Amino acid sequence: MPTVRVAVSSPIAIVRAGLVALLESGGDRTRVVPLPRPGEVVGVGSAQVVLYDAIGLQQGDAPDLTFLLTRTPARVLVVSRDLRPDLASRALRQGAHGYVPMTVGPAALLDAVEGALGRSDRRATERAEREARLGRDVGLTPREVEVLTLITQGMGNAEIAAATYLSINSVKTYVRGAYRRIGVHNRSQAVIWCLQHGFATGPPPGP
Repeated sequence: MPTVRVAVSSPIAIVRAGLVALLESGGDRTRVVPLPRPGEVVGVGSAQVVLYDAIGLQQGDAPDLTFLLTRTPARVLVVSRDLRPDLASRALRQGAHGYVPMTVGPAALLDAVEGALGRSDRRATERAEREARLGRDVGLTPREVEVLTLITQGMGNAEIAAATYLSINSVKTYVRGAYRRIGVHNRSQAVIWCLQHGFATGPPPGP
């Protein structure tokens, strides 16, 4: 299967870096290319898919999204936060071709990118949507889902605090709340529960 050329649009450096890292984890399935800009020639070698951070719509109209949708041939996937579903909905109404949650795992993201070009079946969309629904049946909040996802991927509390810009005490509060909702008492039990309920996997967590 040919490599998909993907560009990333986000005003937040750490979000851009995170999405690029997820894309690069797929080996030759994707290649990160520069984001198309107004006034540039969009031709051979340009992005086939653009991951567009929905936060760009926070201040209202987003001319950069309009440009991507109307002046380039790229398929635009909006990357949305669970706390701001309105932004994703606005991007989709404007013409974005699909969405992935900010908590998406690498496999689901790569599937969604290939699916945007019709290179994979409905499993790509179903997988991304399943990740967006993680934990809702037991009442997990979006932040608790995020923390559990990072635990499942092997992060300790200090690493989670650094990745989410939360204090250690806040992380511990979210961890306790999540454990209570899913009925577990320690990290190992939490990881087992998460793996049984579709969370993205990662290296084994520490004690």
